[in-house]
Amino acid sequence: MLQDFYHQTVAAIEQKFSTSCAKGLTDSQVLEAREKYGSNSLAGKKKISIWQKFLAQFKDFMIIVLIIAAVLSGFVAQEWTDAAIIMVVVMLNAILGVFQEARSEEAINALKKMATPNAHVRRGGQIVEIPSPQLVPGDIVLLEAGDVVPADLRLTVAKSLKVEESALTGESVPVDKEATIINDVKVALADQKNMAFANTNVTYGRGEGIVTETGMNTEVGKIATMLNNTDETDTPLKRNLNQLGKTLTIMILLICAIVFVVGFFTKRGTEPTDKLAIDMFLVAVSLAVAAIPEGLPAIVTIILALGTQVMAKHKSIVRKLPAVETLGATDIICSDKTGTLTQNKMTVEQFFYNNQQHPATQALAADNHALMTMILANDSKLDSTNKLLGDPTETALIQFALNQKIDVQQLLQVHKRLQEVPFDSSRKLMSTINLDQQQYFVAVKGAPDQLLKRVTRIEQNGKIKPITEEQKAAIVAANQEMAQKALRVLGLAYKTVDQLYDEPTTDNVEQNLIFAGLVGMIDPERPEAKAAIAEAHGAGIKTVMITGDYQVTAQAIAERLGILAPNQDERVVTGSQLDNFSDNYLAEHVPDFSVYARVSPEHKVRIVKAWQSRGKIVAMTGDGVNDAPSLKQADIGIGMGITGTEVSKGASDMILADDNFATIVEAVKQGRKVFSNIQKAILYLMSCNVGEVLTVFMMTMLGWDILAPVQLLWINLVTDTLPAIALGLEPVEKGIMKRMPRGKQSNFFSEGVASSIVYQGVLEGILVLTTYQLGLNFGPHVGNTSLQHQDALTMAFLTLGLIQLFHAVNSKYIHQSIFSKITFANKWFNLAILISAVVMSAVELPFMNQFFDVTELNITQWLIVLVAGLGMIVIVEVVKFVQRILGKK
Repeated sequence: MLQDFYHQTVAAIEQKFSTSCAKGLTDSQVLEAREKYGSNSLAGKKKISIWQKFLAQFKDFMIIVLIIAAVLSGFVAQEWTDAAIIMVVVMLNAILGVFQEARSEEAINALKKMATPNAHVRRGGQIVEIPSPQLVPGDIVLLEAGDVVPADLRLTVAKSLKVEESALTGESVPVDKEATIINDVKVALADQKNMAFANTNVTYGRGEGIVTETGMNTEVGKIATMLNNTDETDTPLKRNLNQLGKTLTIMILLICAIVFVVGFFTKRGTEPTDKLAIDMFLVAVSLAVAAIPEGLPAIVTIILALGTQVMAKHKSIVRKLPAVETLGATDIICSDKTGTLTQNKMTVEQFFYNNQQHPATQALAADNHALMTMILANDSKLDSTNKLLGDPTETALIQFALNQKIDVQQLLQVHKRLQEVPFDSSRKLMSTINLDQQQYFVAVKGAPDQLLKRVTRIEQNGKIKPITEEQKAAIVAANQEMAQKALRVLGLAYKTVDQLYDEPTTDNVEQNLIFAGLVGMIDPERPEAKAAIAEAHGAGIKTVMITGDYQVTAQAIAERLGILAPNQDERVVTGSQLDNFSDNYLAEHVPDFSVYARVSPEHKVRIVKAWQSRGKIVAMTGDGVNDAPSLKQADIGIGMGITGTEVSKGASDMILADDNFATIVEAVKQGRKVFSNIQKAILYLMSCNVGEVLTVFMMTMLGWDILAPVQLLWINLVTDTLPAIALGLEPVEKGIMKRMPRGKQSNFFSEGVASSIVYQGVLEGILVLTTYQLGLNFGPHVGNTSLQHQDALTMAFLTLGLIQLFHAVNSKYIHQSIFSKITFANKWFNLAILISAVVMSAVELPFMNQFFDVTELNITQWLIVLVAGLGMIVIVEVVKFVQRILGKK
C-alpha cells in the first residue's frame, strides 16, 4: 500500500526511513534496506517457454477441427496431399501465434530500459554516483536539469525545479516543484508538487529528495504491475472464427452421420456389406473435408496481411494481425489529448498590447517592447541543427519571434544578458538585465497577477504613462478571457536603468515596471484532428478525450475539436470525481461523458472497462508510459510512433507512424474493408460447401449415383483457395464509412450473410441436381443406362465446380448489385477465376478423365453446365434486388 508522502513533513519521512537529509544513509543501513525492499528495478511476468506458447496455439477450436480433418483425410481417405495442406495451414497459424505473443512482452522490457543508469546520492555525508538499481528508500538523491528521476522522491529542496511528467501524468507542460508540505488529504498525481516520480525528466533548476519508493512500488512500477496483470482481450476476429468452427463441426458431423446411415441402408444389397460400409464412410469423410473450409485460417491471415500492407502505406503499422479487423469494428476511440489530438508543443495564439487582443499571426515591429521582453527574459537555446531546446513555454515564445521574422540571435548579441533574477515558483517571475546602448534594459516575464503588483506605468502606442486602475482592470479582464480559452497566460513588463545592480533581487529589479503586454499560449489541436473526429462521428464512432491536463484546458480543446459543443460542462469529468464513482455507476453513466481531465493510469483502465462492460469495442490511443495499461486493456491499443514511448508502442496492437489522428480514420476504413472482404470469402466458401453437402445428401437420400470422394476433394481444392483470396483483395466499398459500427455481438454471419449462405447453397444444390437430371436425357449416350449415368454425374461434377466460380462473382457484393463498371476492376480476382476455371475444366482432358472417372461431354451438355452457372448469377441478383427494395420499404 503506497503512502501519501506528500502529506507528511520532511522530518517525519527522515524518521520513517532512519535517514538524514544532511548525511544520508550509512553503508550498513543501505544493506539492511536492500534486504528489505529489494532492487530498484521493474519485474516482468513469469516467463513461459516457447514450447508452452506453441502448444497453447492448438487449443483453438477451429484448429482442432482442422487437425481431425487432416487425420481423417490422410489415414482414412488416403488423400495425403489434402492432409498435408491442412497441416501446413495449422503449423503456420501456430508459428504466427507464438511470434505475436512474444512481441507483446516488449512493453515490460521497454519499461526496464527506461531506468536511468546512474544517480547522484548523498551517503555518509558524501556525494557519490551509483547505478540507479542500487537505490533504496531513505537515500538522498540530488537532481539537476537533464537528469532522469531514478525513483519516487519526496522533495526536500526545490530551487526553480521543473519536472516534465507528460509520459506519466499527461500534463503537457513541465511542473513547477516545491518542497513544502501539501495539507490536502487526497491529491491527484499531477498535483503532488512536492514529489518527483521515477522515469520523469528534470528540465530546469535543481533539487534534492528522499527516496520513498523503489522498483515495483513506484508510480511507474504500478503501471508495470497493471501491465503484468492485464488479461489479453479476445479480438472479435478470434471470437468469430471460434464460433464459426463450433457451428461447422456440429453441422458437419450431423450431416456426415446422416449421409453414412442413409447411404448404407438405401444401397444395402447392391454390394458386399463391408465394402459398402467402407465406401460410404469414405464418402462421409470426403464430404466432411469438403464441408470444412480448411483454407479459411490461411485465407483470413492472407487477407489481414494484405490489409496491413495497405495500412502501412497510410502510416499505420500493425503489430498484431487481428487488430486490422478489430479496428474496423470499433465503437469508441478513447484518445489521449497531449501529442495525439494536440501537437504536444506550446504555441503562442493571442497577444495583448495597446489595450487590445491581437492574433499571433499579426505582424509586430522588431522594437516592440513586449516582443523584446519575451526574447530577452528567456533561457531557450538553439542547438547545432537550429532546434530549440529548453522549457516548452519559453521555446514557444522564441518560435513566435522567429515566425515574426525577428533575427533572435542578433537581438541577443546586441542586448547581451549581464545580470538576472532566476525564476522562483513562490514569486512566479524571472528577470534579466541586458545591455541597451548607453542604458540597461530590464526584461520581466511571469504570472500576470504577480506582475501587476510591481507595475506602475504602462506603454500604449509608444507612449509611457502612469497606469490607472481602469487599465489594470482591463488587463485582468484580458487575462481571464484568455484563461477561459484554456490559454496559458504570461505577463510582460520592462524598464530601463542607468547602471547595473550591485546585487540583483526581486526587491530592486522587479519594481516600478512598465507593463508591455500579455501573451497567451496553448498546446494547439492537430489541424487534421477535427475533420478526422467528424468523419469518425459520421461512421458512428464516438471519440472520448482523456488527459492529465486541467478541466478548463481539456474542455476548451474538446470544443475546438468538436468533441464537445460549447458549454457542455456536464460532459466533462475529473479524476477526483471518478474516484467517487463506483464501477457500476461509471458503467451506467459512461455514455454521458466525453472528456476526462486530471486522470491517472488506473482511471484510464476503468474508463475502457466501463465501455467494454456495455458491449462496446474500444480503441485506445496514447503515447506515454501512463497509457500502457489502458492500451493493453483496450480491444485495440494504438500507439504513437514519433512521440510515443517504447512502453506504449510495446503495449499497442497498432502504431501510427505519423502520430496523425486522421490516420486512425483511414485505418478504420481499412479495418471495415478487411471484415467485409473476409465476410465475402466466408459467404462464398460456406454457400459453396452447403451446395456440396446438399448435393451429396440429396443424391444419397434419393438413391441416385453419388459423386466420388476424389471428385469432391478436387472441387474443394480448385474452388476454395484462389477465388476466396481474390475476394480479400476487393477495394473499399462506396459508403463504407457511412455505416454504423457492427458491434461486439455481430459476427461473420450477421447482416443477412447466414440466410444468404443457406439460400445460395440450396440454390447451388438445386441447380446441380437439375443438371444431373438433364444429363440423363441429353447427350450421345441416351439409351445406354450405364453411360447415361456417367454423363449425368460428369455434368453434375463440372456444374458443382464451375457454378462456384460463377458464384464468386455474386459474392463480390453481399447486398449490392454486381452490374457495375467496377465489378471486374480487381484484376487479381479476374485472374483467379480464369485459372480456377481452366484447372476445373482440365478433368475433361483425355489423360485426366479416367483418373476422375468422367466422360467427355458434347456441346449440348457443356451448354447445360454453363447455363446452370449463369443461372446462379441471375437468380442471386434477382434475390438481392428484391432484398434492396424490401429494405428501403
